[in-house]
Amino acid sequence: HAAHRWSRLSGVPIEAVTVNHGLRVEAADEAEMVGTVCADWGVPHTILQWDGASAKGNIAAAGRDARYDLIAGWAKSRGVQGVLLGHTVDDIAETFLMRRARKSGVDGLSLMDARFDKHGVTWARPFWQQTRAELRDYLTREGMTWVDDPTNDDESHDRPKARKVLDALEPLGISRDVLKT
Repeated sequence: HAAHRWSRLSGVPIEAVTVNHGLRVEAADEAEMVGTVCADWGVPHTILQWDGASAKGNIAAAGRDARYDLIAGWAKSRGVQGVLLGHTVDDIAETFLMRRARKSGVDGLSLMDARFDKHGVTWARPFWQQTRAELRDYLTREGMTWVDDPTNDDESHDRPKARKVLDALEPLGISRDVLKT
């Protein structure tokens, strides 16, 4: 929505891409929902497929690598030079805690870049200073809906555990904003 609004104001065309990871049955319908919204706005949309069910080992890492590879290939084939990601300050703080738990060194604990180059494409995180709640408030004000991936609440995964820890650390003054600096 924000990119579409910017595109209309700037006159710079945009395209959208969704990766269906194949890990949940609902993911295909969710990707189609994004396509429907994009069609209503006149924004070209592509759905890329990844067979996450056949991934081995760290599924989250394999999925992240696959998304970057697939999206970079799509971007290059379409002449798209930059890709916007939806990461928020919550994602940055959660990632910091997960990396700390894995005993990452200084490089691993550094802040997720707001802008970076990978696979010949420039990537940017325009919402890196907004919280997930602020982004949802914006979408609500704009009359937009979104889908919550149920795995984001499944504490058998590290990210929901990190989210719960962040909530517990907040009263101590260790907030998402503190961890992003």
